[in-house]
Parts: sequence; structure tokens; C-alpha cells
Amino acid sequence: MAKFSDIKGFAFDLDGVIADTARFHGEAWHQTADEVGTTWTPELAESLKGISRMASLQMILDAGDHADDFSQADKEALAEKKNHNYQQLISTLTENDILPGMKDFIQSAKAAGYTMSVASASKNAPMILDHLGLTEYFVGIVDPATLTKGKPDPEIFVRAAEVLHLDPENVIGLEDSAAGISSINGAGETSLAIGDPDVLSEADLNFESTSEVTLANIEAKMQ
Repeated sequence: MAKFSDIKGFAFDLDGVIADTARFHGEAWHQTADEVGTTWTPELAESLKGISRMASLQMILDAGDHADDFSQADKEALAEKKNHNYQQLISTLTENDILPGMKDFIQSAKAAGYTMSVASASKNAPMILDHLGLTEYFVGIVDPATLTKGKPDPEIFVRAAEVLHLDPENVIGLEDSAAGISSINGAGETSLAIGDPDVLSEADLNFESTSEVTLANIEAKMQ
């Protein structure tokens, strides 16, 4: 793990890290699962965190043994319908939906001279940041449509460091999913997990709540 003094930037996942849009994903995917006849379970919901849209749909179909019941065109239509439902849900987001402590952290990081990017599997990240009033704080957003592989592959966090024009060892990646932590670690960055330390045990740093994430607390954990 790098020293705190080596850190020059942060790469953020979005869902569950900056805002709780994961609940909207869950609601929209639940609708999809009902439509295709797959039983919705907490385990299935957890497995979809940090996973791309088409990969998530495939996991839902596989969970209900429906993988061969839909053509590629059917799958694309289902994914588009899910996204439409999701966009309707996220259109209600405001600054009040930013997770506890995260706006303060983002503002303090920028004020201290750190640069920041977003590494989200969501193609709706620009819209979400706009609704939250946070766009101005980020140098850029990795476009998931340009990636060849999704999390847990490290590609998205490698690109997030490139957006910042930083070497991976100078970046901390923030995630709330095991797939995301694997992605950060594979990219050679310092991984900061938000959530259950037993589930996210591969992370270099762990905070159980976003409200705990401050520059001072990160520095203390990196001593």
C-alpha cells in the first residue's frame, strides 16, 4: 500500500459511494426479474453491485434458468427497458441524496489540491452527478461504453487514473463492492472500501460508513 503522502488523486465508484442510487438499480432490476420470471433475492441483488448492465441482465437470467429463453435482441430490449425505468427513478435525485459526509469529503479533497475522477459502470453517471450538483468537482468520468471488460477487471480504474494523468500508485479508489475492490487492486491503486469489512476484506482500507471518510481518517489508516 502507498504512503498517504504519495496520494494525489481519488477515483470514485458512484452507486453506494457518492449516492445511494443502488436502491434505484435494485428497484429497476427487480422489475426486470419479475418480468422474466426470476425470483428476486437479497443474494442476487448483492451480486449485481458494480456489474455492467448486460452482465447484470445475464446474471438475472442465469439465476432463473432463463439464459436460453431470450434472443440477443430480446436481451437488449430488456436492458433498455430497465435503463428507462432507472432513469425515471434517478431523475428525482437532488443534493440531499448525497451519502452522509461525501460532499464534505469531495469538497475538502478538491480544496487540498487532489484531483478526482469517476469510475462507475453506470452509463448514467454524468446525469447523476448533474442532479447531485457535483459535476464541477471531477476532472472526468470514465465512459463505460469505451471499456472492453467490466469490474472486477482493472480496466476501469486504470482508465480513471489516466483521466487524472496520475500513476496508479498515486491514486486511491473508493468502492462499495467486492468486484470494485478487485478492480482497484488489479489496477495497482490503493483500495478504500465502504461497507462490511468481512465482505470487502480484500481492501487496503475499510470504512463501514461514508460518514467516516475524511482525509484525516484516511491518513491515519495509512500510517
